[in-house]
Amino acid sequence: MSAADAHGELWTTPAVEVLRAGPHTKVAKIDPKATPGFTGNKADGERMLEERGAALSALQEKLYANGRSGDKRSVLLILQGMDTAGKGGMVRHVIGHVDPQGVDHAAFGVPTPEEKRHHYLWRINKALPRGGQLGVFDRSHYEDVLVVRVHNLVPPEVWGGRYDEINQFERELVHSGTTIVKVAMFVSLDEQKSRLAERLERRDKYWKYNPGDVTERALWPQYQEAYQAMLDKTSTDHAPWYVVPCDRKWYSRIAVTELLIDALGRLDLDWPAAEFDIDVEKARLARS
Repeated sequence: MSAADAHGELWTTPAVEVLRAGPHTKVAKIDPKATPGFTGNKADGERMLEERGAALSALQEKLYANGRSGDKRSVLLILQGMDTAGKGGMVRHVIGHVDPQGVDHAAFGVPTPEEKRHHYLWRINKALPRGGQLGVFDRSHYEDVLVVRVHNLVPPEVWGGRYDEINQFERELVHSGTTIVKVAMFVSLDEQKSRLAERLERRDKYWKYNPGDVTERALWPQYQEAYQAMLDKTSTDHAPWYVVPCDRKWYSRIAVTELLIDALGRLDLDWPAAEFDIDVEKARLARS
């Protein structure tokens, strides 16, 4: 059986369809251990990640090549999830398959003093992918309707107005040539606890541990409400949300790989034409 045949058999429903958020999506009912649309096991998933990673790499190379030739189109992957959901691992194991020259990566933590002096979208605008690039946001502008909302960092009338503002911002971004892939990553409380515990047991993981993560666990219901509002108010036709269960890292990684392959495939990219006379250059090279 070919890799393509195996891929088709293991996905009963394409990831881009089965993971898309809609009116039926209820955060409280998401099973973070589930593998929606995928019938294979961990070994299948890990093997497929390598196979489909090669397909992703080929598509991304075309995007990069076209960007070098003046194409202004880009793809932006937004990874939004609670701590330990696997955002960093997604960058290493999925984006790690592609040419780093064609990747614009940005991680958004607590705003710096300079960032706080500006509109919350200021730092986002500065990090948008250039033409021909695959942009990756580890957290994003959605922090300003998630953490900000849960911790009451600004009045409700302020963060409440941001949903429409974000929708307009993303609409303009898409209109300018950026395809947005928004991934809401969901990990269970139990799995998060296990991953945090591992960080406390391994010297090479201490740097990843943040005592504040334990404090945030007490606010889980408030975060569920905030994520539900985010999905309800900002999953649009031009920039839909995809809900990815993340307790099984192997599944979440192949799911995001499939979402990116779909996004890049829809650009219908071809290799850019040569901007020089090929026969002349062959002759020059032969004489050199």
